[in-house]
Amino acid sequence: MRKANIGVIGAGRIGRIHARNLKFQIPGAKLIAIADVVFESAKTLANELEIPVYEQDYRRLLRKDDIQAVVICSSTDTHAQIMIEAAEAGKHIFCEKPIALEMEKIDRALSAVDKAGIKLQVGFNRRFDPSFKKAKELIEAGKIGIPQLLRISSRDPQPPPIEYVKVSGGLFLDMMIHDFDMARYLLKEEVTEMMATGHCLINPSIGLCGDIDTAVVLLKFRSGALGTIDNSRQAVYGYDQRIEVFGSEGSVVVENKTPTEVTLHSAESIQSDKPLYFFLERYQEAYLAEMDHFVTCILEDKEPCVGGLDGKISVAMGYAALESLSKRTFVKVDIG
Repeated sequence: MRKANIGVIGAGRIGRIHARNLKFQIPGAKLIAIADVVFESAKTLANELEIPVYEQDYRRLLRKDDIQAVVICSSTDTHAQIMIEAAEAGKHIFCEKPIALEMEKIDRALSAVDKAGIKLQVGFNRRFDPSFKKAKELIEAGKIGIPQLLRISSRDPQPPPIEYVKVSGGLFLDMMIHDFDMARYLLKEEVTEMMATGHCLINPSIGLCGDIDTAVVLLKFRSGALGTIDNSRQAVYGYDQRIEVFGSEGSVVVENKTPTEVTLHSAESIQSDKPLYFFLERYQEAYLAEMDHFVTCILEDKEPCVGGLDGKISVAMGYAALESLSKRTFVKVDIG
């Protein structure tokens, strides 16, 4: 069986998830190298997975002729530069979102990818979640008629560390960016205008960083359909991820995933499990499916279903939300 030789750049939380999936779960992949700016992190992960090559400098991976593709899981501020260098080295690229926090950096990276003619997949893993994917299939099959209203709720179980908040790009570019992509994915059309409002209601330290922790965004789609997205950095009952698309002939709803499907009915109450607590649990299947898709595209010479333009548009939507929050009015989405 043919295999794609892959190197992982970044041995942090998400890098470890992708590395383990590549090593143990994807038959078409062969993980042969890991790099991380913290050398001990690369070494520890490589030893755990019995990977022979581990480096501190990712460029040493790009110079290896036997590596066909790289999975970029490093800090956001490094994504675009690594993408450019990987493209110039002729490596196919999987890059975690966002590509960059600056539109000009995104454009330079995408230009390098186009010039090199390599494959690029951006890590919007929620598109590969079985429930969300089924919802999209039902919508495209016309089961709910013409979509009219979209609702997405996305709430984390607890706020991230303040040091992370300071470099994340903020709630719209770090957290809600997934929901912006999901909105486009589900309705298969673009958002033309947005209006955002938000406050710091959970952790005052987040406000001191110039960010918010609670937000609602109203979307206007090209067709006239409307959408709402609400985000919170703290849902005390678990990782809250729900969607609903309402149409002229019905609606499709995806509720939270729970550890079991058991419900206890008694005279006092009806009880069930709380939602799964963390995103790594909730989207375990999606992370595996997205990486399997990337490897399949390499081996079968296909274009990934979520690419550079998707990454750029979601960042543009994040900046439109920030502008709207400041101006307190609707703002057009400008992708340049």
